Amino acid sequence: MRMRPIAAALVAVTAAAAGLALGAQASIAGLPGTGKPPIVIGDKNFAEEFILGALYAQALKAQGYSVTLKDNIGSSEITWKALQSGQIGLYPEYTGTLLSAIAGDTNNPTSASAAYSQASAYASKHGFTLLKPTPFYDSDALAALSSYAKKHHLTTIAQLKGLGKGVILGAAPEFATRFEGLLGLEKDYGIKPTFKPIAIGLSYTALDSGKVDVQDVFTTDGQLATPGRYTILSDPDHVFGFQNVAPVVKASLIAKEGPAFAATLNKVDALLTRNAMQQMNKAVSIDQISPATVAAGFLKANHLG
Repeated sequence: MRMRPIAAALVAVTAAAAGLALGAQASIAGLPGTGKPPIVIGDKNFAEEFILGALYAQALKAQGYSVTLKDNIGSSEITWKALQSGQIGLYPEYTGTLLSAIAGDTNNPTSASAAYSQASAYASKHGFTLLKPTPFYDSDALAALSSYAKKHHLTTIAQLKGLGKGVILGAAPEFATRFEGLLGLEKDYGIKPTFKPIAIGLSYTALDSGKVDVQDVFTTDGQLATPGRYTILSDPDHVFGFQNVAPVVKASLIAKEGPAFAATLNKVDALLTRNAMQQMNKAVSIDQISPATVAAGFLKANHLG
């Protein structure tokens, strides 16, 4: 019996679709992550972390791994607990923050490599592995509107001491209890400002509106890509530490997932220069492009997506 032309076309399309599906399955089957245990990635509560989480998740998925991404878990203290409890298998962390906020170490490392070594040793003692660090580091920094800094002759954090309680300093709530925060600023620089809790996503709004005089920001923020509006106060005592990023991973997960797992994450991190990270932050925070879209574009441009 002869098929009508439309029916024949449908059969052809169905066959072609089936062929594509089989081809895709064959392709996936040949990837290193196929059949490996599912992975849950977490990230913290600000734009750069969302980007990092998306980069890791998408790069691993491209290698055939089964990945779930849990965005916006919270501060380091909260995200570390999620890692310890097994809710997540890894998350991107800053080496200095791991030492100060998690390990409770108030002795500042003398270099970026020392910070990484100490953070890696601490993670290892608790059953976790720190993968290779990024070339870029993103530390906290105190920023003021350039007009305010000029009026009060501010170039360094130490000069805030002369303003006493008269200076209003904004930062995330956890800043008040961290050594890489008010505790370290008072110990090393002797400053005791009036503290105002400000959600991380509202840092520059608080500065621009005059709600605060000085605000805790991050050195790779997209808002800092254009010079002139804000002045970053120098931190000669390195209260804010050395802050390269590295995925902190449950050690048993690395063994289960095979060598391509860690290799994939290390390839991503090796590409993350300061300029690359700042431009991605700008795309998300200023241009309002989703972290997933920004991550996908970066990975595709670097042949990892």
